[in-house]
Amino acid sequence: QVHLVESGGGLVQSGGSLTLSCAASGSIFNIYAMGWHRQAPGKQRELVATITHGDTTTYGDSVKGRFTISRDHDKKMVHLQMKSLKPEDTAVYYCSYSDYHYGRNYWGEGTLVTVSS
Repeated sequence: QVHLVESGGGLVQSGGSLTLSCAASGSIFNIYAMGWHRQAPGKQRELVATITHGDTTTYGDSVKGRFTISRDHDKKMVHLQMKSLKPEDTAVYYCSYSDYHYGRNYWGEGTLVTVSS
């Protein structure tokens, strides 16, 4: 099992910034990708950003240019730097882990980000 714990969520003003972090532990394979998804009230979970073992990144259209994903291989952590936040960014943000070798996918319990008008 791989365990993921998110941190950094909270309440911010529109136009502000916030950085989320996620720490992975447990039975972690040497090669894995990590990412962030979010789910707003009444909506489906959507992709925010992903980062591969080789540090190749992918972003959802709604956050491109405003969010930046990065990882620390030694600490087994992933971060999401969010800038120019909008009320539409309000959601529970979930950290994810994927290893291609075993085809495993794990999720954290989520951290709430609320952006006020």
